[in-house]
Amino acid sequence: MKHVNGLLLASTCLATAFATPALAQELNDTGGPVPETTAYADAGEAVADATADTGIVVTGSRINRPNVTAAAPITSVTSESIRAQAAVNIEEVLNRIPQIAPDSQQNYQDSDGRQRIKLRNLGFERTLTLVDGKRLGTMNGIDANMIPTALIQRVDVLTGGASAVYGSDAVAGVVNFIMNDDFEGIQINGNYNLYAHNNKAGLISDVASQYGFDSPARNFATDGGRVDLSLTAGTKLFDDRFHISGYVNYRKAALVPYSARETSGCQLVETVKDGPLTCSTSTYTPYGYLSPRSGANNGNAYVNNPNGNGTFVPFTDALAANPYDGYSFQREAERWNAGGFTSFKISDAAEVYANAMWFRDRSSNPYPARALSYTAYGDSPYQVNCNNPLMSPAQAQTICGNLAGTAATAPLDVRYRFANVPDIEDVYLNKGLRITGGLRGSFAEGWSYDVGGVYARNRQETTWGLPDFDRVNNSLNVVNVNGTLTCASVVNGTDPNCRPFDAFSPRSTRNDAALYEYFVDGNFGTSTTINTLYNGIATVQGDLGTYGIKSPWAEQGVAIAFGAEYREDRLKSFADEIWREQNGGSDAALSQHVWEGNVELQVPIVERKKFAHLLQFNGAYRLSKYSSNPDTFSTWKAEALWAPVADITFRGSINRAQRAPTVVEAFQGSNISYDRITTAYNDICAPTVTYVTDPKTGVRTAVYGSPTASREVCAATGLADNLYGSTSLVCPDEVGCTVRRGGFAVDPETAYTKTFGVVLRPRFVPGLTFSVDRFLIDLNDSIGYNDYDYFSNGCLATGDEFFCRMFVRNADGTLYSAPGGNPSTGFIRGGTTNYYKSKSHGWDFQGQYALALGSAGRLDFDFAGSLTTYAGGQDSPILAKYNCTGYYGGGCSQLIPKWTHSLRGTYTTADRFFSASVNWRHLGPLTNVSNSGDPALGYTPAGERETFYRIGAYDYFDLALSFRVNEAFSFRVSANNILDKTPPILPNSYNYGLSRSNTLSARYDSLGRILAVGATLNF
Repeated sequence: MKHVNGLLLASTCLATAFATPALAQELNDTGGPVPETTAYADAGEAVADATADTGIVVTGSRINRPNVTAAAPITSVTSESIRAQAAVNIEEVLNRIPQIAPDSQQNYQDSDGRQRIKLRNLGFERTLTLVDGKRLGTMNGIDANMIPTALIQRVDVLTGGASAVYGSDAVAGVVNFIMNDDFEGIQINGNYNLYAHNNKAGLISDVASQYGFDSPARNFATDGGRVDLSLTAGTKLFDDRFHISGYVNYRKAALVPYSARETSGCQLVETVKDGPLTCSTSTYTPYGYLSPRSGANNGNAYVNNPNGNGTFVPFTDALAANPYDGYSFQREAERWNAGGFTSFKISDAAEVYANAMWFRDRSSNPYPARALSYTAYGDSPYQVNCNNPLMSPAQAQTICGNLAGTAATAPLDVRYRFANVPDIEDVYLNKGLRITGGLRGSFAEGWSYDVGGVYARNRQETTWGLPDFDRVNNSLNVVNVNGTLTCASVVNGTDPNCRPFDAFSPRSTRNDAALYEYFVDGNFGTSTTINTLYNGIATVQGDLGTYGIKSPWAEQGVAIAFGAEYREDRLKSFADEIWREQNGGSDAALSQHVWEGNVELQVPIVERKKFAHLLQFNGAYRLSKYSSNPDTFSTWKAEALWAPVADITFRGSINRAQRAPTVVEAFQGSNISYDRITTAYNDICAPTVTYVTDPKTGVRTAVYGSPTASREVCAATGLADNLYGSTSLVCPDEVGCTVRRGGFAVDPETAYTKTFGVVLRPRFVPGLTFSVDRFLIDLNDSIGYNDYDYFSNGCLATGDEFFCRMFVRNADGTLYSAPGGNPSTGFIRGGTTNYYKSKSHGWDFQGQYALALGSAGRLDFDFAGSLTTYAGGQDSPILAKYNCTGYYGGGCSQLIPKWTHSLRGTYTTADRFFSASVNWRHLGPLTNVSNSGDPALGYTPAGERETFYRIGAYDYFDLALSFRVNEAFSFRVSANNILDKTPPILPNSYNYGLSRSNTLSARYDSLGRILAVGATLNF
C-alpha cells in the first residue's frame, strides 16, 4: 500500500492541525530525508505520479483518487508530531485534538485498561475506529492502544457522519490510523518519560491534615516512569514485488498512587453548598472498627482504643482511614504489541496483502488489604465467641452483655485494615488479535478492486476477589488450648488452616500477611468477555473518464465505487464459580450480523475555468439489513466543492448517518427481566405515605396524603379515575413495585450531519493554508439506557405519553406482580431503548504556515481550534432543550469547553540537524451548571453557588527538541506541561463522571510536568 510522503490525499491542501513539517523533514520512517512536498503544496502536482496506484489510503472515501481538497474537514496527526509529544499511548495524542472529548483509560482507577475514542462528546459507540480504512474491531471490544505509536504514519480524524462510506457507528465521525506498511530496513525506537511535579502545600493538604492523613504537601516527586520500546524490520524481494515487515513493541508504566500528589491527598467532600470542606473517610481503620449487632449496644460503632488498653472508644473521623490513598492515579501496566505486514504483487491485476496485530496488556488496581464488613456478603453478621481470649473483659461486656465470658456467640460487625501487608489487586488482562487480508489490483482500463476482510478478537479477563466470609468468621471464634490461641474450627477439624484474628487490638494485623493470605487464598474469581468481529468487504472502483463519461468542462471523469460488506459481531461472556458467587450475573452468548451494499460517486463538473477552478459533487448511498431489526435502513451523503479561484475553496456536505444498536444494546433492549424496586418508591398515583410510631406502644401507623401526580397525569398512565389516590395502589412495604427491563425493539438512531466551510490558500502568502468549517450534528432517536425512574419522573413532570406509557398497570391499577411469573402487566418499564435527541454544533478552525528563512532554516506553524456552540439535546418531545457547552456537573458531567485550541511552532535548521517545537494548548473556562442560569440544566436560584462554581481557562506549554545526528541516528528530549501547572480543584469530584481525584482528571494534566527522552536508530 503506497502513501505519498505521508500526506492525506483527499485533503492535501488542508492544513493538518498537528502535522509538523519541519519535523517531517527530519527523518522518514526508513531513516532517509523526507522530500520537500508538504501539506500546503498543490495536490494535483504532489500526487500526480500516484493516481494509478490502487493502494492509496483516503479517509472519508472508498474512491482512491487524489483531489484538491476534501469536502469535509479532516485533522491529521503525523508520526513526527507523535514523537514530539513523547507519547507512550495513542490516547495521549488523541486527547489533545480539540474535536476529541478527552479520555484516560490508563490514568484512572475505575477503568478496564482499554482505550476507546469519543468524538464531539457523543460517546465511544458513535466513533468508528479504523486502521488503513478497515475496522479495528467490534464496538464493544476496541482497544486503540493495541496500535504501536512507532508505526503510525498519521492519524486522520474526520468529524461528522460517514456511515454511507463506512457503515454503522460513524455518526460522530471516523478516526483512521494509517500505518507504515511499506517499511524497509531495521529501526529501533525508544522512549522513556516520567512525571516531575513539585507538590506544594495547598487546600487539600490543609483539609487532610485535620484527619491526620499523610499528604505530600512539600516535595518534588519524580515518579510514574513509562517506557516504550519498539523494533521494526522490513525488506522487499523479487524485484520489490514481495514486501514483508514486522514489529514488536513493549510498554510499561509504573504505579502512581493518589497519595503521591497533594491534589489528591484526600477526597474533598462538601456536604452543604458553599459549606465547610471535609475529607472522605473510611471505617476500615488499622485500629479496628467493631459494632455489636445485638444487645444494649446494638448498632453502636467502636474503635479499639489506640493506646492498646483493651477498651473501646466511639468511632469518629479522627480515627478513620483514608479510603483512596492507595488508589491509582496512573495504573501499573505492562503491554506487548506485535505484528507484521506483507504483500505480494503477482501482476498489476492481482496483489495479495495481509497484516496482523496482536497485543497483551495487563494492568491492575491496588486495594488495601482488609477484613470486610459482613454487609459486603449479605445480611448475616459475623459471630464471636463471648469467651474469646483475645477480648478484654470490658470488650466482651460491650459486645456480649450478660453472656460475656461464656461460650455463647454474639453477632458482630468487624472492619479492619491490615498494615504493612501487600495490597490486594484487581487485574485486567486484555488480549487481542486482528488479522486483515485480501486481494487487490486493477483491470480493464481505469478499474480497480479490493476484496478482503477483517478478523478481530479481543478477550478481557477481570480477576479480583474478597476475603472469604466463612474464614473471617472462623478466625473470630478463638479458644485457648494449653496456652495456645487456636481457632475453634481447628479444634473440631472443620477448618484446620484457620488462624486466629485479633480484631480487638489496635494495629494487631501489622505485618500479619499470613492471616490475610488465609482470608483470600483461592478466593479470586475471573470474569471473561470475548468480542469477535468477522468482516468481509469488496470494493470495485473505476474512472469513467476513460470511457468519455465526464463533464465537458472538467479534466477528470466521473469516478464511481461499488461496495458490498458483511459483518458479524459476537460477544461471549462467562465467569467461574467464585466470580458468580461473589458478583452474581449469568453467562451470555450474543451475536448479530448485517449485510450492506453501497455506491459512491465523485463528479468533477468544472475544472480550471474562469470563476470555477473547481466545481465538484460527491455522493454516496448505503443500504443495511441487520439481523436484530426487521427493517432495512439507508444512509447517504451529498458533498459539494467550489473553488472560484485556486486560492479559495468553498465546501459543504450533508450526511444521513445511522447507528444500529451494538450487540449488547440489542440484547439489553430485547431481553426481558423483572425485578423489585428496592428503593423507597411509591406509585405517583397512590397516596403519599408517612409512618408514625406511638412512643408508648411502639405501634407503627400509616398516614396517607394526596398523590404526587394529578388526575390528568394518572389518566395518562392508564389508571381509572375511581382508583386515583386509592390506598390499594401503594406498593407493598416489604415487596415493592415491580420493574420490567427490556422488551424494546431498539431501532437505529439517525444523525444528520452538516458541514459548511472555506479553505484559503492565498498565493500572495506562500505556504499559508487556513480553513474554517461549521459543523451541525443532530442525532435523533438516541439509543440509551433509562431506568424506571426516568419515565416515572418524566411522567410526573409532564404527563406526556412518551413517559406515561411506560406504566403497565394491572386491571386493579396496581404496579406490582410476582417477577417470577413473567407477568404481562403490573410493572413500570425501563431499559435500553430509543429516547430522543442529542446535538453537537460548532466551528472548526485549522491553519498551517511555513516560512522559509534561507540559510537560517525555516519556521512552521500549525493551528487547530474548535468552538463548540451546542452540546446537549432534548430528552423528550416536551422537555426543554439543554445546552451543556461550557458547563460541567449535573447532567452535563464532564463536557468540552466552548473553545479549545492547539498551536505548534517549529524551527528547523537548514541542515535539518536541529529542530525545536513549542506547543500551546488552551482549554476554555467551565462553569458549574448550578450557576448556569438555565433551568433546563437544573439551575435554581437557591442552588447557585458562591464557591467552586467555575474553572478558569487553562494553558499548557510543551517543548520538544530533536537532534538529527545523521541519517541513522536521532534523539529527542521534551517536556510537556513545562510550567507544571496543577489541575483545578473540585470537591465531590466523583459526581462528575469517572473522576475521583478532586478534578476532571481526563481533561487536565493531573500528574504534572512530563519529561521525556527518546531516540531512533536506523540500520
